[in-house]
Amino acid sequence: MCLILLSYRMHSRYPLVFAANRDEFYERPSSPVSFWPDAPDVLAGRDMKDGGTWMGITKRGRFAAITNYRDPASYIEGAPSRGWLVRDFLCNEEEPETYLHHLSLRANQFNGFSLILGDSTRLYYFSNRGDMRELSPGLYGLSNRLLDTPWPKVARGKKALKSVLSRTGSPSPDDIFGILLDQSKPGDDELPETGVGLKWERILSPIFIASPVYGTRSSTVLMIDRKNHVTFVEWVFNAHPEPWMTAMFEFRIQADTK
Repeated sequence: MCLILLSYRMHSRYPLVFAANRDEFYERPSSPVSFWPDAPDVLAGRDMKDGGTWMGITKRGRFAAITNYRDPASYIEGAPSRGWLVRDFLCNEEEPETYLHHLSLRANQFNGFSLILGDSTRLYYFSNRGDMRELSPGLYGLSNRLLDTPWPKVARGKKALKSVLSRTGSPSPDDIFGILLDQSKPGDDELPETGVGLKWERILSPIFIASPVYGTRSSTVLMIDRKNHVTFVEWVFNAHPEPWMTAMFEFRIQADTK
């Protein structure tokens, strides 16, 4: 993912509201969200190049999502795929704290990332360019830097999500997708400097990115209510101006599927 907006234990009906855009080069092969044949508890999209994923949830409520930390100067050629970090958490049974402790010992092997993960009782943030902490109730935004770095798209997205959630006790996925489709661009004086040059800073600045070779491949809304009912909706764009594929999954989190 390249933009995550997260409401955690702030809404009266939905303790977790997650909205995100996955931005990627169009040529990189991936499959849309589904339950994985080789890991039937896992609901996620899949990177067909390296086998990882950018976000997902399991039937038992394990949840993870990742963004890259944009810093070309520190790029490690041949580093392991960051999508494996999400896949590995979803596919194993380690407690979140244990998983993150083990990850912290090898995190410098990976290119920069920020990771949000947890289960139905707790949620954590970890970056190999920042810190690790348990998240308290709040409204969060994450792009290609650290949690709540106030890039224009992050600030704009958080403000819009707060507005949607404050208006109604029953927000719909469509209400939230409206936020993720925003192509507004900030002025040059508001852009971060991340080492990719002004042209690319402009291209990457909107919530929804569109360019000839790179852009928002898919948008995802995940909502979990107080009865542990999960609603997971994905819109796939892949360089199309409108979603050419949509998928919706609903289930109740199970304490144990064995």
